[in-house]
Amino acid sequence: MAKIGEKVSSSNSRNVKQFLVENSALVILFLLIIIAIYFEGGSFLNINNLMNILLNNAVVGIIALGMTLIIISGGIDLSVGSASALTGLIALATINHTASIFLGVAVAFGVGILMGTLNGVLIAVFRVPAFIVTLGTMQIFRSLALHQWQGGGILLGRIGGVEIERMEHVLGFRDFANTRFFTEFFQAGLSVTVIYWIILVVLLGLFCKKTALGRHIYAVGSNERAANLSAIKVNLVKLSVYMIAGALVAFAALLEAGRMGSMNSATSGQLYELQAIAAVIIGGTAMSGGRGRMIGTFYGALTLGVINNTMNLMGLPSFLVGAIQGTIVILAVLLQRVVEKRDRQF
Repeated sequence: MAKIGEKVSSSNSRNVKQFLVENSALVILFLLIIIAIYFEGGSFLNINNLMNILLNNAVVGIIALGMTLIIISGGIDLSVGSASALTGLIALATINHTASIFLGVAVAFGVGILMGTLNGVLIAVFRVPAFIVTLGTMQIFRSLALHQWQGGGILLGRIGGVEIERMEHVLGFRDFANTRFFTEFFQAGLSVTVIYWIILVVLLGLFCKKTALGRHIYAVGSNERAANLSAIKVNLVKLSVYMIAGALVAFAALLEAGRMGSMNSATSGQLYELQAIAAVIIGGTAMSGGRGRMIGTFYGALTLGVINNTMNLMGLPSFLVGAIQGTIVILAVLLQRVVEKRDRQF
């Protein structure tokens, strides 16, 4: 009986550890929320503040979903910030010059997918390491944006500082990202941008679990050679991942352009790649590939947002936000090492 009790206790302990490991992002987020409530309970729990946390992290959160697919497949993408800026600028320029929102959106998705395809071809077909490829394209995309717009930017509805014809129609583009619901209940309302983000988390989560391509992405990230021997078209999987990520970058860029009504070639999308990677890592996706969940990345993005928001409420120097976020990223990686060591033991 004693041995049976010990086995049950050991099994329960192992189950608890497994739950904590698989939901580490949620645990970290929960602990940070407790800390935020302790220090700034009234201000932090204000519904308007909570809605703003979601809104302020939605654009990077959407980019991070594409980054999750890339990292699960065993890759990396450092170009997403620069690609976001260039895509948003091209979209606004198209809308301003054609007065067509549809055309601006179509061009943005075309450019985003094209940039993702470029990364994917160089990585999958020409076998150039993902870090090198995307480091190069990061600089190329940003340089093209800076050159074309001379380090400046674009305002929606204006060309050369002059209001364009049919401006009212063009400015309707802002509703794409700025529509809010439930404003009769609380001032901030629920932004449609947040709704887009949540829908994408659900859809991409189902995509990873329920589709053949989703399962192949995990297989390629876990063991590329074994995936190849299993008749999985590895190159096509990698290319598809970067194309999907490019489409998500384009969507995020459109949301940012619509929300702000402008894009800047120097500052838009700056450090988005690092924030996206941080959200993915905190969310429990393995940097070695083969493991990760969309909901974890969602929690990871919110974790970064809660840190930033709490420090602002407490009046702490904003320059320290990166230090706190970096510390949590390192702790998340260390936790991954512990998990991998445990898995090898069992």
